[in-house]
Amino acid sequence: MQPLAAWLVARPLNGGLGLVLSLIVPMLTPATSGLGPIVGGLVLSFLVLANGVSVAVMQGIGAVMVLAALAVVLEASAVQIVATAVVIWAPAAALAALAARLKSLTLTLQVTVIMAMVGVLAFFVLLGDPAVFWAEMLTQWTTLVRENGQPEYADQLLASSALIVPQMTMMAVFTIWTWLIVVLLLGYGLFQMLPEKQAIYGRFCDLNYGRVLAAIMAVTSLIAVVTGATWLQNVAFVVFVVFWLQGLAIMHWLQNEKLLPLFVVIATYAFLLVPVLNGLLVVALAILGYMDAWFNFRARRAARQP
Repeated sequence: MQPLAAWLVARPLNGGLGLVLSLIVPMLTPATSGLGPIVGGLVLSFLVLANGVSVAVMQGIGAVMVLAALAVVLEASAVQIVATAVVIWAPAAALAALAARLKSLTLTLQVTVIMAMVGVLAFFVLLGDPAVFWAEMLTQWTTLVRENGQPEYADQLLASSALIVPQMTMMAVFTIWTWLIVVLLLGYGLFQMLPEKQAIYGRFCDLNYGRVLAAIMAVTSLIAVVTGATWLQNVAFVVFVVFWLQGLAIMHWLQNEKLLPLFVVIATYAFLLVPVLNGLLVVALAILGYMDAWFNFRARRAARQP
């Protein structure tokens, strides 16, 4: 990966070409792999961190022009390709620019948690009752599934709608947040492979959201239980589940300290890709991360060492 990082920043043209390839190459993989948004986003995130916002934006504009020209030549929808590029690149560039401005990975991730909370509130403010919106979306989705020859799956979705719909807001916010964070962390990881850029904004394994966010989660959870307010339940869930990233950081720290075998970390990532297991693993990591926010296990161990 280090040669790739060096090549992308060797010349501005290389970065632009990298952005073009980052959207084209994933098209050759199955759509269900989800590589397109991740690969495209991490390349632009890396370029923002490495070259600055202005250069990266110019490279992005050049890449969009090339993609639009290719779409015309191939008789595809240039508007759709440009829109896809903007949807993938704009959030990634904004988050990377925030990290470059704050010069702290931990502070950036703390800000994203606040943004996720605002995102949940936005659903309730703009839609009133998001359940109505999600019920309509689920109906449209099941119709498409049925038309694609999967009537059994469509029936299962409709039968489970009462369970699925109330969770859609918090799951949508958490999914978008996770995508943005994965893109930023991968872009930052590639950025650290450049000379003299190692841990320039901090190490991922040292991530700690802190007691303030942990206290916000505790207070919102308590009030949500007492009042039964749906919007508070959604906020509490999102603030809790984002701690899975801190739990994952602890595992990396343990591995760095030779307290955890590397294969355990690799297995954790493998299990995160398994649909049946990823939910349970995310919750387990969130519990570990939340406890660490209060008790700061890593700092306690460092203090005990001579």
